[in-house]
Amino acid sequence: MPVAESENTVKINRLTSGRLLARNAVWNLVGSGIPMLVAVVCIPILIRGLGTDRFGVLTLAWALIGYASLFDLGIGRALTKLVAERFENSDLEETYRLIWTSLFMMLILGMTCTGVAVMISPWLVHRELNIPPTLQAETLSAFYALGIGMPIVITSSGLRGVLEARQRFDLINWLRIPLGIFLLAGPLAVLPFSKSLVPVVWVLVGARTVSWAGNLFLCFHIIPGLKSHIRLERHAMQALLSFGGWMTVTNIVGPLMVTFDRFVIGSVASVAAVAYYATPFEMVTKFWVVPSALLGVMFPAFSSSFIDNSEHTGLLFRRSIKFVFVFLFPVVVLTIAFAKDGLAIWLGMNFANHSSRVLQWLAVGVFLNGLAQVPCVLVQGVGRPDWAAKAHLVEVPCYLGLLWAMIRAHGVEGAAMAWTIRIAIDALIMFMFALRLLPECRTAFRRAIAPLGFALLALALATLPASVAAEGSFSLHTLIVYGFIAWYFGFTPMEKTALLRSLKPVRIADH
Repeated sequence: MPVAESENTVKINRLTSGRLLARNAVWNLVGSGIPMLVAVVCIPILIRGLGTDRFGVLTLAWALIGYASLFDLGIGRALTKLVAERFENSDLEETYRLIWTSLFMMLILGMTCTGVAVMISPWLVHRELNIPPTLQAETLSAFYALGIGMPIVITSSGLRGVLEARQRFDLINWLRIPLGIFLLAGPLAVLPFSKSLVPVVWVLVGARTVSWAGNLFLCFHIIPGLKSHIRLERHAMQALLSFGGWMTVTNIVGPLMVTFDRFVIGSVASVAAVAYYATPFEMVTKFWVVPSALLGVMFPAFSSSFIDNSEHTGLLFRRSIKFVFVFLFPVVVLTIAFAKDGLAIWLGMNFANHSSRVLQWLAVGVFLNGLAQVPCVLVQGVGRPDWAAKAHLVEVPCYLGLLWAMIRAHGVEGAAMAWTIRIAIDALIMFMFALRLLPECRTAFRRAIAPLGFALLALALATLPASVAAEGSFSLHTLIVYGFIAWYFGFTPMEKTALLRSLKPVRIADH
């Protein structure tokens, strides 16, 4: 093996080592988990302070500002992939041009999104959404403020992509934690002075702006030459768009299928119904913190390892599935079993009566989608984002038709049922794609069918009405059996050791 190739392999193995990936996943878990705990405290106060209708509009604002970075033509993910591949080859000049070109393109896209948001906001507020007349003026102003913040949100995803490519998830989460807390606590600070949505949304936009500046500073810190090598290159645009083109489809269609349901509910039912659906949705999708924490790390790892060592990629894939399953199943079982009682304690019996079945359906969908995210990230990371995009394009019309029919027939519970059905079908498709890329994983996949079947049976049994004592007994026995099987049969001795040592310090060179 040539010396250069050998050094490359060493660098790639260093950035995809199990210990480093585990520690970075823990960083991501902490960075997403702390804001989730803050949400448990803040959301009931916001509902009481703003009222159900205003809070319903606020959930729409959170959705828009949270998913705006996905309208970047896939450039953010493309940047992560290309920087992860090229930085290890010590091609710094090309890396500088790649980063600045992508940020410029994302700035243009952000400004375009601002124009679109300004144009369609009046139509959304006055015609499409069932917003009470007394709230329409402030809702329109709030939507305008969201539009102005689009360039900041979109370019921030590019800056984070650079940090992700360098596996600097510690730095990313030092910014993510205070931002996540402020996005929830900031609106609370406004309540003593105003009940209007306008200052609340401006607080959200201001927090995103401060986070953007922090991400830019960190990029300059880990890649010192970036500040003094501001270059744009047409070839870099082509490289970004060739990968990001299909990512764009997924980045637009995927989030639309995740958030479009609440807009359909607002149109068919009311914004109050949006709150009854969106609140359990926001709660249960926080469980994605586990797969998201892991897969944010795995995307650049898949990208850098697949070409030179597909067997190592297969190992990373199997371990990712295993860890997502092991950590996601217990919280989903508990959520389904105690859905009504938990919501009653948290938000009151009236809210629980409207939302408990919604929460149970969504929890099943979140479990299946958490597993499906692993093959989806694999497919994108190894350079086949077109597969996932084509699957989502086929799913869209089927899902929208099912969603509309189910909402009209069963209200917000029907929306949750439609979403979970779509998730199950999507999960099956993603795993088929992954097995095509990694045929060596087929035996492991066949062995996983039985555990998955038993897990789904346990989730179904957890939905049965029962007393609190019966719910507790069922959950306890399920988790005891599950924990015994997972530890003694699910993990290898090496994986047990890695789990116990994952919190020990890990250092890698910045550049």
